[in-house]
Amino acid sequence: MKELRTKLKGRDLLSLRDLTGEEIHLILEEAARLKAMQKAGIPHPYLRGKTLAMIFQKSSTRTRVSFEVGMYQLGGYALFLSPKDIQMGRGESVADTARVLSRMVDGIMIRTYQQSEVEELARYADVPVINGLTDLTHPCQILADLLTVQEHKGKLQGLKLAYVGDGNNIAHSLLLGCAKVGMNISVASPAGYRPKDWVVELARQEARATGAQIQVTGDPVAAVQGADVIVTDVWASMGQESEQQERVQAFAAYQVNEALCAQAKSDFIFLHCLPAHRGEEVTSEIIDGPHSVVWDEAENRLHAQKAVMALLM
Repeated sequence: MKELRTKLKGRDLLSLRDLTGEEIHLILEEAARLKAMQKAGIPHPYLRGKTLAMIFQKSSTRTRVSFEVGMYQLGGYALFLSPKDIQMGRGESVADTARVLSRMVDGIMIRTYQQSEVEELARYADVPVINGLTDLTHPCQILADLLTVQEHKGKLQGLKLAYVGDGNNIAHSLLLGCAKVGMNISVASPAGYRPKDWVVELARQEARATGAQIQVTGDPVAAVQGADVIVTDVWASMGQESEQQERVQAFAAYQVNEALCAQAKSDFIFLHCLPAHRGEEVTSEIIDGPHSVVWDEAENRLHAQKAVMALLM
C-alpha cells in the first residue's frame, strides 16, 4: 500500500487510463477514510500550505465546490481561474501557462473542452495536473460514482452497471473504470451517439484482466436487464445546446423511467452526475425515488477529489 502511495505522488490524472485497478481501489479507500474523518470532525490538513490552481473553461457547481472546499479541508488553498482571469483566455499558450503556474502552485485542476488541452498542460507542467472534465473523459466523476456504488453495494467486482444515454465523457470513463475494477457494464445509446470505438476497445482490453463483461448496444431494455446500477446523463451536454431538439428526438426511447427500471434488479441504485433535466433523460419518479442515490453521489465528489489531491499532491 505504501509503495502504491509513493507511485501516485506527483502523478497526473488525465484519464482513468492513467490508473491501474489497484490504484483506483487505493483512491476509493483513501476517499472513504477522509470522509469518515470529516464526518467525525477530525482535522486532516495533509496539504497544509499547498495551493491548487483551478482553471475553468467550462462552468460547474460540483467540480468547483468539491475542489475548493476539499483543498480548504485538507489545509490548502484553491485559486479559481476563469478565462477572464488568466491570459490563456486571451491567447497565451497552454504550454506557457503551465510553465508559469508550475512556479507558483503545487497542483493544477482544469475543466475544459479538449482532452488535448489537458494533455498539453500536463506535458509542460512540473506539478500534478488533474482533469476536472473534458468532452472526452470525466475521471473524477467516475471515482465518485464508484465510491457511491461501493458504499451502497459493499463491493464493485461482479456487479452490473447499465449506462443509458449519450456515449459521452461519462460513458467513456465508466467503461474504463468499470473494466479496471471488474464491474460488468452495458452501454445503451442510439446509432450516431455511441461511445468512441477506440475507447470501447481499450475497455475490452482492460476487462480481459479482470473478467468484466463489456456490452455496447442500441437496446436500453437489454442493457438494463438484471442491472445492479443504472446511470444516465443529460442528452445535450455543455456546448451542444444547439443540438437539443435533434437529441431529444434521437434519445426519446432512452429515458430512464419506471418501465425501463423494472428490468433491473429489485434493489438497483440510480446514479446521475447532475445537473439533471427531469422529464428528459430521467423521470422525477426515478431521480427522486427510493432507488436514487444521486445526492450521496454528489457529496462523494468532495471525498473522491480530496483523495485524488491528497495522494497526487
